[in-house]
Amino acid sequence: MPTSRSQDRSVSLTSTTSSSFLLSKIPNSTQSSSMFFGLGSQHPFTNYWTSQGGLPEVVGVLPSKDQADILAAKYFDAVDPVYPMIHKRNFYAEYERFWSLSLQEKQTADPSLLALHFIVYALGTQFIQTPSDQERTQIAEFYVSAAHQALRLSSYLSRTSVRAIQAMVLVCYFLMNDNHASDAWGFGGVLTRQAYAMGLNRDPDIVCPRCSLSERQQKRKVWQAVLFQDTFLTVLLKLPPTTTFSDVRVESLTDDLDEAAGAGLTANGGHETVINPMSIDNIAPMSDPHPPYELADRQYIRSMWHLANLVQRTLCTPRSLNRPLTNSPEDKKNLIKTYSEVHDKFPPTLRASDYDSVSSLANSNPRVLRQSMFFRSNYWHCVMIVQADVNDAEGVSCNVQGALEAARMALASFFDFWEFLRVDAGVWWVFQHRAFEEALLMARILSAQNEPLSPNQFAIPPSSDPLFMLAKMDVRKTLDILELVSSVAPEMQKTRTDVLRTAFEDITW
Repeated sequence: MPTSRSQDRSVSLTSTTSSSFLLSKIPNSTQSSSMFFGLGSQHPFTNYWTSQGGLPEVVGVLPSKDQADILAAKYFDAVDPVYPMIHKRNFYAEYERFWSLSLQEKQTADPSLLALHFIVYALGTQFIQTPSDQERTQIAEFYVSAAHQALRLSSYLSRTSVRAIQAMVLVCYFLMNDNHASDAWGFGGVLTRQAYAMGLNRDPDIVCPRCSLSERQQKRKVWQAVLFQDTFLTVLLKLPPTTTFSDVRVESLTDDLDEAAGAGLTANGGHETVINPMSIDNIAPMSDPHPPYELADRQYIRSMWHLANLVQRTLCTPRSLNRPLTNSPEDKKNLIKTYSEVHDKFPPTLRASDYDSVSSLANSNPRVLRQSMFFRSNYWHCVMIVQADVNDAEGVSCNVQGALEAARMALASFFDFWEFLRVDAGVWWVFQHRAFEEALLMARILSAQNEPLSPNQFAIPPSSDPLFMLAKMDVRKTLDILELVSSVAPEMQKTRTDVLRTAFEDITW
């Protein structure tokens, strides 16, 4: 997205001879400071805290239990389906134990537990409908500040835990939604280093063979969450990926369920020897320690994991070095084939894109619908990038038809999201920004066309091509939606819509 400091950015796009349609604005090192995409001009964590307040000060700003229940439920409704890395049963076990404590006991709790709770409240708040957008933003930002303060009190830069890593992953997503993508990128670098330091990038069967199956599976889920976030934020910011060193195999996250899960296990994979009367087993007895959607979640995690591995290798790494994605037309054809083969192996519910299937999921299984929306958006966005990439030196050109079709498929997921889960679509920055880039690419391609894809007679205008007209209508629809999206950053929203409107007006036919 253009910024006031566009003169400090490279005009190169995806590679040294990249397509002129793939506007990327890659940040370069300059003598003056600049922000990626101009996002996040202020420190993301407002300081409400005193030097001597400690954890009691953080505990003192907890919401009421009733409000906390609402926000936690909203988190597991809207966020957990897309990033299922927290064991819900274990989370609620610790959650109820914490709330059963006296004030004095709460003030000596594990700070990383408070951090996880507060970021859950912050994200839940982002998805709550309130009369005032500004009020909702202020409350959410207050909660994320409390989460960050709790992390500071846990010394998260020098010690870590699965809880702390989970909290940091969620802080990054909060920052993106709060118009702090640049800050999320920087914070994510610390997150990745801490995940490495904790050994989450290593195969649990090798480095901790004595851990229970549940603990090992939990570590795999958390590593996938770190990898997934890093990879697809990298796609949007065109910066180098950092989760590049791992021997954790996707297939190691099996469908085997540990019957002991939830029985004395804490959310960060440790064992608890004291039987607490406020245990979730006593509060809400369950015969099955796993939720009914656990196996479907694991399918989704493995699918996105496979996609992230492919995208990191074929898109993120070459783009971060300003290199072409492919070195010959045949190479490009084979890469598209690889993406298609990966796509065909994913569960049908994730791939479903026809209106009847999407509508059915919206009515019967909104959790899977959310997963499908994110899979479709990420997958087709990446295919669009491959189709539009250019390497003139090796005879690789933009596949106009392929790029437009992939962009339309990606935008279809955004339109479905807007129709069936409008509140969610209005919150997720990653979804909105992908839609913006897809519509912008289509507008730039369309404005460069002088004739249909397959003209059958001389001087036929581009408007006679059905694909061109459908793509043009999609650009217009995206612009209309982005103008309606309630934004915590009106200036960013205006810049984004102005850029897209200008590109749309450049389509002169």
